[in-house]
Amino acid sequence: MIRLKPSASLREAEVQKGLKLVVAEGLATESMVAFTGGAFLVAMALHMGASNFQLGILAALPTFSSIFQLVSIWLVQKFASRRVIAVVSNLFARFPLVVIGLLPLLFTGGTSVKVLIFLLFFHYYLGSIAGASWNSWMKDLIPSKQLGTYFSHRSRLTQSLSVILSLLIALSLDYIKLHYPQYEMIAYSVMFLIGGCFGMLSVYLLAKTPEPASLLINENIAKLLKRPLKDKNFRSLLKFNGLWAFSLNLATPFFSVYMLKTIGLPLSYIICLGILCQISSIFSIKMWGRYSDRFSNKTIINICAPIYILCIISWAFVSMAPSMLLVLCFLAVINIVTGFSTAGANLAISNISIKLAPKEEAIVYLTVKNMTIALFSAIAPMIGGLMADFFSSHQLTGGFSWKGDGHTSLFNFVNLQGWNFFFIIGGLFAMFSLRLLAEVREKGEVGKDKVVVYMHARFRRNITREVKRVGNYSPAFSIGLMKKMRQLFH
Repeated sequence: MIRLKPSASLREAEVQKGLKLVVAEGLATESMVAFTGGAFLVAMALHMGASNFQLGILAALPTFSSIFQLVSIWLVQKFASRRVIAVVSNLFARFPLVVIGLLPLLFTGGTSVKVLIFLLFFHYYLGSIAGASWNSWMKDLIPSKQLGTYFSHRSRLTQSLSVILSLLIALSLDYIKLHYPQYEMIAYSVMFLIGGCFGMLSVYLLAKTPEPASLLINENIAKLLKRPLKDKNFRSLLKFNGLWAFSLNLATPFFSVYMLKTIGLPLSYIICLGILCQISSIFSIKMWGRYSDRFSNKTIINICAPIYILCIISWAFVSMAPSMLLVLCFLAVINIVTGFSTAGANLAISNISIKLAPKEEAIVYLTVKNMTIALFSAIAPMIGGLMADFFSSHQLTGGFSWKGDGHTSLFNFVNLQGWNFFFIIGGLFAMFSLRLLAEVREKGEVGKDKVVVYMHARFRRNITREVKRVGNYSPAFSIGLMKKMRQLFH
């Protein structure tokens, strides 16, 4: 029988065992998400006839449910075990996935989008309660000096698994839709059943992970929630987190919808583009983890966030490409750069919250942070879904014409319609959020220019050393050069 009570202290061997189990749990959870979320969930909803507003609700559910993480603080005070809360909540959170998978198999009428939204709400709601306990638990389990390195390693493994699973699932779905279209809904059901099984496996691994005892604050919850708001530095971080989350969720949830409905790409193409993004992230996230430990998380955000914002705005101009080949090339470049930039931005944004939260009050601070992000992340896609129909009937164009002898050439450099407006608006809001980040103070903060110079110097030094060592071109030179390139991202 698995013991779920926290230990007064953990031996080094127990800590190392826990770190391995957290990685394994992450792989199982990522498998669950791969089968039940992302572009596949959007494709399933579209197949069921979901409206733009319903798509917005589906996009908002994962973050909206985090508003209820307040329950987690009360449960931790009552039961004094974050592991018990995380395990039990996650266990019940997996059941709706199994139910979604069984409904079309048990009832000929299948299920509706409303039922799908209803069941997924409970899945995400219970998962958010577990998530708040998990965040506080991990802060005590993982050595603070290894946060960036450890989570970058965990993310590399989970993203690598996601790449493989996403490709296999996409190819399988496209094959079924082409040869056996009458079984498409059954395929989605089987995916949810498989995802539910992986979810149960993640719960088992989580239950085996050791938990160090924490100092519990038995105060009124309302008073506890005021503490992060009275902390000027953390309050500045909350302002940035809120606007950043709103900006991204006004645009990013609709990338898959945009590619499916507006551009008309097959699902396998969309997944392949997503895989490009993930591969780029996999190759760069270890580098960002090392730099965040060496310099500061805020520095990494200031480097990566502007690049990501440029990628978001670039989506507005994808459909202006004159051919489908150029559209695909444009999307490929955007996804590669997005993977590189989001790897650093997401890692640093997550870690800076953990770093700035006082150890004895971590669950309170992180819960308030998650609730803030949840509120703004939930509002954005629902606003987007409501306004999608309005923007679909409006268009903004700009260009110039060249008139010659007997002919006129018209050149359009702006042609915005539909989802394109959200990409521009989201990018502009994200730019403004970086002004709020400037008010946040982090220990060990270094100017981004110094880090960029360091990265450039390191790259040039490694390449120059290899060229001087080998001299003329040879197979050894090629192999050595590739090793040096690989070291830059490891």
